[in-house]
Amino acid sequence: MCAALLASPELMTGQQSSVPATPQAATQAAKTQTPSSRITLDDALRMALQHNHALQALRSTIRQSEAEEITANLRPNPVLGIDTQYLPIFQPEKFSSDYLKNDSEFDAGIGYLFERGKKRQHRLEAARDQTTVVRSQVVDSERQLIYNVGQQFVDVLLAQSTIDLAVRDLDSFQKTVDISNERYRVGDLSEGDFLKIKLQLLQFQTDLSAAKLAKVQALAGLRQLLGFESVPDDYDVQGALDYQPVHADMTTLKSLAALNRPDLRAAQQGVTAAESQLALQKAEGKMDITGTFNYTHSGGTSSAGLYYSMPLPIFNRNQGEIARANYAVTQAREQANETAQQVSTDVIQAYENLHTNDQIVQLYQGGYVDAAKQSRDISEYAYRKGAASLLDFLDAERTFRANQLAYRQALANYMLAMEQLRQAVGTRNLP
Repeated sequence: MCAALLASPELMTGQQSSVPATPQAATQAAKTQTPSSRITLDDALRMALQHNHALQALRSTIRQSEAEEITANLRPNPVLGIDTQYLPIFQPEKFSSDYLKNDSEFDAGIGYLFERGKKRQHRLEAARDQTTVVRSQVVDSERQLIYNVGQQFVDVLLAQSTIDLAVRDLDSFQKTVDISNERYRVGDLSEGDFLKIKLQLLQFQTDLSAAKLAKVQALAGLRQLLGFESVPDDYDVQGALDYQPVHADMTTLKSLAALNRPDLRAAQQGVTAAESQLALQKAEGKMDITGTFNYTHSGGTSSAGLYYSMPLPIFNRNQGEIARANYAVTQAREQANETAQQVSTDVIQAYENLHTNDQIVQLYQGGYVDAAKQSRDISEYAYRKGAASLLDFLDAERTFRANQLAYRQALANYMLAMEQLRQAVGTRNLP
């Protein structure tokens, strides 16, 4: 954080308070009310990764994919067959041990499907490669969630900073109203001018109400991302609108993105998974052999037999699936190339956005913020002493308020641009 921001109390985050009847009460309430839980941005990110229900649901797909690996590695079950013939069901008087031994027939056999082409190994490899892709996709969803939390957190900071400004302006302008009331009482100020000042007070009061509403809404949106059960109802955030310059060049940021972006990694792993599917479909084209051992007891004689069977690969050699898998490999490679280009585009856009907002913040810090405050203070002092017109004072007051709001918005835009750059690079640790 730069020294200018550290020295400015107007940009520090205060406590949330309700709208009291008077500006003095508003200032006091803002100082005394303390929420039961205050979280930093790091706390918010940690809570979101632990408690966000959409992310938890998505993480279950990793376990589902790992379960599919178990299925892929299973061997075929053996087949047991038993039959009997020539039982005298309709002539029960013939039932005897001699009849069953000499006249009936009993068969028992067990068969097993022998997979050729290393199908099981290819199934397992394809399933593992798919699990790797799913893991990277989940990490990419975490990246998106972190970005959304950062954005929402900045919105809360902006709302709180606006509340602080509105409370101070309301308190300061109330003093001006009190002075104007005394001038009106002694006849030094016309009733029309006094009413204009009182009406201007309404603007400060509505600004404070709007800022409080914006903060409530921003906190609710942030809580949705964190998981409602992770924070109490009256939680608040801890932090301030911050300016942290980034010194990395475009080439460095692109290199970081190529190493860290999980969506790019998932796309590259998708090529490997597609190639594994192609190898599996080629293995599926190999014909399997079914072997059977059979025991037979017939006519008082026991015998055994060995049998095997396999389809003749005359028509179906899995040509269609092999062709489809080939095209799927081409598709995966094109998607990986497209994702790589998208990563570069994201970095360029985020970097330029940050650079532009950086210039805007520096313009304000270069003197415009101080100039607006000095102009307001001079006009206020001159008006209270009767040396400036009411219109000049009110115009200086409106300019100062607009300047302060725009400055805070510029800082918030810069922090949002920082979050966008972190998302584009794939890491929060920027050089």
